[in-house]
Amino acid sequence: MIILPRWGLTRPIINGIISPKCNVRCYASSSKATLGHREEEEEGEGEGEGEEKGWETVVGLEIHAQLKTGRKLFSTASTSYGETPNTNVNLHDSAFPGTLPVLDLHAVRLSLITALALKCQVNPRSTFDRKHYFYHDIPASYQITQHYNPLARNGKLPIIKGDNNVKRSFDVGIHQLQIEQDTAKSQTVGENVLVDLNRAGTGLMEIVTEPDMRSAEEAGAFVRKLQGLLRRLGSGDGDMEKGNLRVDVNVSVHRHGTPFGTRCEIKNINSVRFLQAAIESEKKRHISHYLTSPSIPLKQETRGLNELTLQTFSLRSKEVATDYRYMPDSNLPAISVDPGYIDKLQDELPEMPWDSVDRLMILYGVSKRDVETLIGLDEYHFLGIKYYEDVVKGDDKKIAKKAMNWIVHELLGQIGKSGITWSPTLIPAELMRELVIAVEINKITGTTGKSLIKHLISMSIPPTTESTPSFTTLEEALEAAGLKIDDTVIDLEELSRKAISNQPKSVADYKKGNEKVIMRLIGEVMKLSKGTADAKKVKDVLVKLLNEI
Repeated sequence: MIILPRWGLTRPIINGIISPKCNVRCYASSSKATLGHREEEEEGEGEGEGEEKGWETVVGLEIHAQLKTGRKLFSTASTSYGETPNTNVNLHDSAFPGTLPVLDLHAVRLSLITALALKCQVNPRSTFDRKHYFYHDIPASYQITQHYNPLARNGKLPIIKGDNNVKRSFDVGIHQLQIEQDTAKSQTVGENVLVDLNRAGTGLMEIVTEPDMRSAEEAGAFVRKLQGLLRRLGSGDGDMEKGNLRVDVNVSVHRHGTPFGTRCEIKNINSVRFLQAAIESEKKRHISHYLTSPSIPLKQETRGLNELTLQTFSLRSKEVATDYRYMPDSNLPAISVDPGYIDKLQDELPEMPWDSVDRLMILYGVSKRDVETLIGLDEYHFLGIKYYEDVVKGDDKKIAKKAMNWIVHELLGQIGKSGITWSPTLIPAELMRELVIAVEINKITGTTGKSLIKHLISMSIPPTTESTPSFTTLEEALEAAGLKIDDTVIDLEELSRKAISNQPKSVADYKKGNEKVIMRLIGEVMKLSKGTADAKKVKDVLVKLLNEI
């Protein structure tokens, strides 16, 4: 066991949340928990066809999620995306001699709420360490991370049967969550290596899972669920396309009842599709090796993914562990979090996406797909969910399903055709509620409701010369759209006679006892009146005329 002192830990850095531990000794007797492959058997997906039958795939993930703070972890430089190379750089980011790291406390808070949402146990004392290696993308020749004492451990994220087509419900264990800084971005052009320091020092959460996943679909489900969690908390945007969430995946295979096989790691996966392709490629490669060369051990190595062929390729051998010479960072004090602060953060956690889905399905009987559509309108603040609940008014279950259909299929359908972005102010919740109820009590027809939605959306399509008017009542909106119900200027009996004349088959069906066909006749009257007739009164007139025939 090596005992190393910390020096210079004398200044406070946090106001009641994180306190410096002066003259603390750091025990370097253990190393970061490697993503091991446990020996217990779990329910899996190993019943494939052909060569894959009888084999089980074992998958674990290491995820690097960028913290949504707007600044770097130990400097005030911006983390805005797409800037000119080497413009968002502080002296500390470039490892200028004499500069010292200053921890961003907001990054710590975001990491803590993420750990709590993942049901992790927050470490009462976590520390920062230096991971030494020499490469173009690391100016200081070491990365500040949390190797020995991470921020949190022992969490879980539930995966439900049906998520991303997975075939079972289970929990993915979270081995640990730690805070660390990102490296710079390097690119080899000919004989030159180009380095962009804009990303250097950006705050990351490294989330290491247990090897609990048994298929590519399960791994994909986990990443998608984690993206939703990060966005809901506001701790990250999970944007894999921009590199704000990157995945390293560990894959091995074994036959049921045998020890886990040799694992290989595929680095820097930047989409769920590529993640699943990498796992499938590795699974087939491992099984083929064990079948064709059973006496030759599979080589443990780090691999990459060819995004064109969707096949993995070797990068370097991992049979000899890299010596990163981890040591405590003497410039950063330990992080100690008050239990009361943890309780406060726990109480402030918002409802998670999967909990919202379950609640609305149970409360209103709506479909999972429709609720997820509402969540997708705003994954950070759940404005789509709030809009729906404002329309339904909490306990009005009578219109709950109808309201969901009008919002998801009619409103969002028209918005999709128009190419504009949804906003809760586009058609206010109170106005949408009035519309749904009016259709339900036959005050207006569904056709009139659809025409009104189409009209209101058309008023918001740019370019517009005037600001979009706001309506406080349904009557005002109908009048502005030329759809106002006004029985004083139309002859309902005359229009009803025309409708009966235009729909002889419907009349015959009605006389035979099929009373439902009267809706066709009502629709015909509404068409003739251009939506201005009162549907309830129209029905009364039609029934009277049909009974006289």
